[in-house]
Amino acid sequence: MHYALISGSHRQNSQSSRVATYLAQRLQAQESGSTTDIINLAGNPLPLWDESAWQAGSALQLQWQPYSDRLKKADGLVVIAPEWAGMVPPGLKNFFLFASPPEVGHKPALIVTVSASRGGSYPVEELRISSYKNNKIAYLPEHLIVQNVDKKFATEQPVDDDDKYLRGRADFALRNLIAYTGALKSVRDSGVLFDKNYPFGM
Repeated sequence: MHYALISGSHRQNSQSSRVATYLAQRLQAQESGSTTDIINLAGNPLPLWDESAWQAGSALQLQWQPYSDRLKKADGLVVIAPEWAGMVPPGLKNFFLFASPPEVGHKPALIVTVSASRGGSYPVEELRISSYKNNKIAYLPEHLIVQNVDKKFATEQPVDDDDKYLRGRADFALRNLIAYTGALKSVRDSGVLFDKNYPFGM
């Protein structure tokens, strides 16, 4: 299977990007033959969405096209969101305005949130509430919250019991993603999920 990991921080050399690299390596270690692609939003590369993104050949559509191509290749997704002032970064929310069902619809996605302190729960709720309706991404019931991120996944061996626990929890979450990815591929292949009469969620 092929997995896209979306690193949702605008910052260059972010902790989210580092976590994405670690999780990509763990995915490949747990599923032989799997491949990964890290889509990094560092530098906030996408302009703000507007309805011209739906117009063939528009500037927005052309800017989105490379991301669209990469997402369409993915069988499963990991969405990594840092917590900024209790919120998901605006660039990541903007990314989901561009995303459509042919790119992410009914593909399993693991939410991973990142906090420099003891936060990280608010972005989980925000993504579950407001990022899936029209693009129909399928978030797993399982998610991962990486608190005190500078001390997590930073060395070859765990630095303390919290780091050791979270590494095990991350592997568990990724095994969930692998299982859902295999199952939902057959659901998408059934042909019943996409109907031009009902392109948007209710």
